[in-house]
Amino acid sequence: QVQLVESGGGLVQAGGSLRLSCAASGRTFSMYAMGWYRQAPGKEREFVAALSWSSDSTSYADSVKGRFTISRLYAKNTVFLRMNSLKPKDTADYYCAADDDYSPALKRAMEYWGNGTLVTVSS
Repeated sequence: QVQLVESGGGLVQAGGSLRLSCAASGRTFSMYAMGWYRQAPGKEREFVAALSWSSDSTSYADSVKGRFTISRLYAKNTVFLRMNSLKPKDTADYYCAADDDYSPALKRAMEYWGNGTLVTVSS
């Protein structure tokens, strides 16, 4: 099992950037695929980005492709989501997730979840 804690959310103007971080506990972090999801007010949670356990495969939602980048630092048990050119429609709670049996191409939900960090993009 793995515990996940997100940080880095906040208020940013449209066109700005933020980097979200997710610290994972557990000695098997390197064996988990990692992902980011988001949930806007009144909407269902949606897939944003995923990274395979070996970092050789990534996938992104069409709405963020070219603007967001997922990465991980194995030595720090941390996964990041760099968000550039933010838009008001990117406003949401962002959740980090992990799964030890996952293919990023599927873009489905993962097994373990953090509690989320709020990103608000003002126009």
